[in-house]
Amino acid sequence: MFIGILYLLLTFLLSFILVVILKLARLGISYLKRPVEPEKKPEPEKKPEPVYYIVERRRTKKSYSNPKEIEFKK
Repeated sequence: MFIGILYLLLTFLLSFILVVILKLARLGISYLKRPVEPEKKPEPEKKPEPVYYIVERRRTKKSYSNPKEIEFKK
């Protein structure tokens, strides 16, 4: 009885190892077959334009003028 369980475990272990080895071999072969791409030089990143914040002091007014349009680089 014990010898049968031992053979069953050994058979399972050997088949598991064989399947893992075959999958790794297939993965390695597909890795070797893929085309080699030349290394691309990284493009220098463009610096973003600075952000300007307009800070106004609070004043007590009874009437306000129309908002002013502010234009930066175009």
